[in-house]
Parts: sequence; structure tokens; C-alpha cells
Amino acid sequence: MTREMPEASEDPKKVTAQLEELKKLNVELNGKLADLEDKYLRSLAETENLRRRMLRQVEEAKAFGIQNFCKDMLEIADILQIAVNAIPESTLNSSQEVKNLHEGMVMTKTQLLKIFAKHGLVQENPLGMKFDPNIHEAVFEIPDPKKEPGTVAVVQKVGYLLHNRTLRAAQVGVVKAAS
Repeated sequence: MTREMPEASEDPKKVTAQLEELKKLNVELNGKLADLEDKYLRSLAETENLRRRMLRQVEEAKAFGIQNFCKDMLEIADILQIAVNAIPESTLNSSQEVKNLHEGMVMTKTQLLKIFAKHGLVQENPLGMKFDPNIHEAVFEIPDPKKEPGTVAVVQKVGYLLHNRTLRAAQVGVVKAAS
């Protein structure tokens, strides 16, 4: 912004008027400079906040982008557990082929759980724990005078946590208070 200033003269009144006009111009320009500096600093802060927010979203996407895949894989882990539990102990001792098949299923399930853990997916078996509606799903209540009411007595399906966030709540039977 440029303004033409009258030529300096020897007249003190004109010089004083010019000086006053220059002071006003200086105040005006300093105000605009302060305003622009404020806007610049705010833009820098907003850009930094945006950068941090994007980094956090990228980290969350990395951590939880596999969430749907993990949910699908939980069914495989459940089926393997059902298969392992379906073979009675007496059958294991009577046939080497069945024993080998059982050991193979146990090793497969163990390896699957290791891979889950490698990617932040952890099994949660709440048997004997206090019922927590945030991580457990009460499927039924069961009377048991030997156990404290509100305790998980039966686990129908184990729960899973993905990076400490509940992916699937454990389906449980809870001890009810004696009536």
C-alpha cells in the first residue's frame, strides 16, 4: 500500500501535518501487520492440529482396519474349539488316527491364536470373573450357592479384544442371587 506524500517543505505546519499523517499510516499498517500475523499463527496452529488428527486417524485405521476380517476369523476359531472339544478323551486313547487329528486341530488353533495376538487380537475368557456388561453378554442366569452372585459361571463363547477394544463380547452365564 503506497500513498503519495506531499513534498517536504520548510513550513513547520506542513511538516507537522505530514508527520501526523505518517504516524496514522504507521498505526494503521502496524494494526494490519498484527492482524496478518495473528491469522498466520492461527493457520499454522490449525495446520498442525490437522496434521496430528490425520496421523491419529491413520494409526487408528492401521490398528482397526482389520476389524471386519478379524470378526470373520473368530468363527473359524470357534469352530476349531468346538471340533477339539467334540472328541471324547476315551476316543483319543483308542485310535492313533483320531489322536493325530485332534493334535493337529489343537496345533492349528494354537497357531491361529498366536497370529491373532501378533495383530492385536486377544482372546478373553471371563470364567470366574465378575460380570461386566461392557465386555460380557449375559445369555442366561444360573443358580449356584457356592459362587458369588454376578460372577461368570459358564462361558458359551469367549470374547475377543482388538487392541484393548472389545471386538466380540463373551457370551456368558451369570450366577444369580439365591431367592
